[in-house]
Formats: sequence, structure tokens, C-alpha cells
Amino acid sequence: MSSPISTNLVPSQHGNTSKENRHLSKFKPSFWGNIFLSSPSQMEMDAETQQEYEELKQEVRRMLVANTDKSSQKLPIIDAVQRLGVAYHFEKEIEEALEIIYHHHCNHIEIDGDGDDLYTTAARFRLLRELGSMFIVASETFNKFQDENGNFKEALIGDVKGMLELYEAAHFQLHGENILEEALSFTTFHLKLAETTVDYPLSTQIANVLKRPLRKSLPRLIASSYIPIYEGYGTQDENLMKFAKLDFKILQHLHKKEINKINRWWKDLDVATNFPFI
Repeated sequence: MSSPISTNLVPSQHGNTSKENRHLSKFKPSFWGNIFLSSPSQMEMDAETQQEYEELKQEVRRMLVANTDKSSQKLPIIDAVQRLGVAYHFEKEIEEALEIIYHHHCNHIEIDGDGDDLYTTAARFRLLRELGSMFIVASETFNKFQDENGNFKEALIGDVKGMLELYEAAHFQLHGENILEEALSFTTFHLKLAETTVDYPLSTQIANVLKRPLRKSLPRLIASSYIPIYEGYGTQDENLMKFAKLDFKILQHLHKKEINKINRWWKDLDVATNFPFI
């Protein structure tokens, strides 16, 4: 942060420093008020917490690098790690896993690749697009989910989780990828209908996704809403769940400390009476 701005009077064009020649700006009180000064600490990184944190991180890392019968089995893990806001710890592992998935998919190493369901196909497409791979052709990827008239099959409506992933994937469309434009329209319409008929946590996930898809959101916002959803499904990996919660609390504490410092610095400026403008 830059050094505090001087509160000395600014000389006028005639070299005077009189009160009449200075202009004081009337700043509104800080939006944050004293909330970060008065609120108690939520998370202290003591030795025991640090040890648990590191052990959980290693467990998650082992999941990401573990060998699997099929490379696409890593997709749900990578997807969850990203949505839970902890992917920044495992960028190298995620990139290597996705490179293997890309290699296997493009070279048809996995024989049953054409039999992948909608979730697997859409998640693989989105994650590879996020990685920067533009060689995954949308029309070739999703045409198997269309009928002879070029419309998405009605049977997909019952696969809500698959449609959620297709909706997310559609936001990574490139210019001219009409199939993804159609996918966006198809999934938006049917997800809005499904939102009122499915139970929690799926209903909440649909509402959140329709309001703010992954590509238009921020990792912290995604994590704060997805942590209870992931836990609500009851099928979560316990180590990943614990690590995500702990990581979120630690970052929340660090952010609060930073805002605390900024707030104190701002108050020290006493801008309401001593911040001159030329």
C-alpha cells in the first residue's frame, strides 16, 4: 500500500497556504464502519490447525494424482475442488490430470468414450476449455445428444445434473458455435422448470447456477455457496470437505485482517477534515 497522503496544506498558485485558498472534500463515512475492528477473530492458525490443514491438503493432492481405471473418473474430483475454492493449491496436479484426460479423449484411448453420459461429456469439455484447449470441437462433442432434427433429446431433461454441466459448458462457447447457443437455451428453459420440482440441495444449486454461472463468478463466491450444497448431497469426500471449510475460514480471517488494517489506515488519515484538494 502506498504511503499515507500528506495532510499538509497545498500551496496555491501564489504560494499562499491560507485556509481560503484550499478546498476540502467532504467524504462520506467508511461503508464498513467499525465492523472489522470490533468483530472477534474467527480463525487462528495455531500449530494444531496448521498440521491438520497440511495433512488434509496432502490427502486431496493424493486424490488428484491417484491412478484410475479411466481418466475421466477424475472429472468429479476436479470439478468439486474448483467449486469448493481450493483449486489454487493444486494447479499443477489439476493441469496434469486434465492433460491426460485430453490425451486419452482425443486419441480415443478409452474405448467407451462415446458412451460417456451428459455430465461427464460436458464437464470434460468445460474443464478443458478452462485450461485453454480450443481443439475440443463443440459440435463433435455434443452432437450425440441431439436427435435427427438437430434438437437436444428430450430424454436429457431427466438428467438434471447433466444439464447443469451442459449449461456451464455452454458459457465457454466460441464465436460460431451454434450448438452451444442452442444448449444454453435448452438448459436454461428446463433448469428453470426443474428448480421448482427437485429437492434441496439440487434446487439451490440450480438457482445459484442460473443466477451466476461459473464463468461469470468469483472463486470465493462460488465456494461460499457450494460448500453447504456439496455437503448436503451426502456423498462428499470427507477430507475434501474438511479442507475446503478450513481453507475458507483461514482465508476469511486473513481477508478480515487486511480490511482491518485498511480501515485503521483510513481512519488515521482523518479525511473528513484534513484531506485537501487543489
